[in-house]
Amino acid sequence: MEILVFRTGVVSTEHVENIAPHLNSINGIYKWSFDLDDHEKILRVEAAGISPRSIEKTLAGMNYYCEELED
Repeated sequence: MEILVFRTGVVSTEHVENIAPHLNSINGIYKWSFDLDDHEKILRVEAAGISPRSIEKTLAGMNYYCEELED
């Protein structure tokens, strides 16, 4: 299992509620959370066997900015 971290354009709990069903439907994601208090609106994902690009594409498909923060 790995932890993936993304900066996003998600700014409200309403946005999180819209995104939640999509993240919950991705096989391999075990847990996810947003930190909307962080200036980069961080999304943390605990997952196994999925590409960070699939998460970026999922959010982009909903018109939300999402970019992986790499080490």
